[in-house]
Amino acid sequence: MNTTLAEARTAQPVRHYLTPLPYVAVLRGITPEEIPAVGEALFDAGFRILEVPLNSPRPLVSIAALAERYGERALVGAGTVLDVADVARVKAAGGQLVVMPHADLAVVRAAKREGMLCLPGVATLTEAFAALAAGADGLKMFPAEALPPAALKAWRAVLPRETLVFPVGGMKPDNLAPYWAAGASGFGTGSNLYQPGAAPAQVAAVAAAYATAFRALPARS
Repeated sequence: MNTTLAEARTAQPVRHYLTPLPYVAVLRGITPEEIPAVGEALFDAGFRILEVPLNSPRPLVSIAALAERYGERALVGAGTVLDVADVARVKAAGGQLVVMPHADLAVVRAAKREGMLCLPGVATLTEAFAALAAGADGLKMFPAEALPPAALKAWRAVLPRETLVFPVGGMKPDNLAPYWAAGASGFGTGSNLYQPGAAPAQVAAVAAAYATAFRALPARS
């Protein structure tokens, strides 16, 4: 993507992209060639946050393609951002979002200096509060398999009310409800939604199942 175009875009807050569906699609292993069809399947299903982990093939090319295709209609960025130097590269490709599996505060601060949104991974309240103090726009509760809904409920008792928390890891259409009841803002889903080489029709079908599952959750006031 042209750097000037990327810099001209101002990312909306993460909350803006939680409708119609509050999901972060983690497209680990996707290739640039798959991006048009898979991106369309997810966007048509209602996904508005699209993450390409940096350990995917040619990830910056995929990020650029998604950013060019969807612009401000979707929040596009990189996952598995482990190096501060990668933050600027993601921005240059048109990405607006930085996601990590851990709470590296240097990466959080780098993302905020670049005017990007950042969702660091946290597994404890100590990490959560440190990430928020560093400027995180929300928290990736990871790995959710090891952090049951009861943990999220306890977090919610002390975190600032407006904090966005996304359980990630093992999230499937049939296990969202307990986390939603405990206060999840949305969910991240990777291999349960997309696997490398999956046919676009298969991705569309799974995305539709996630959409149905979310719409069955109790409405919030």
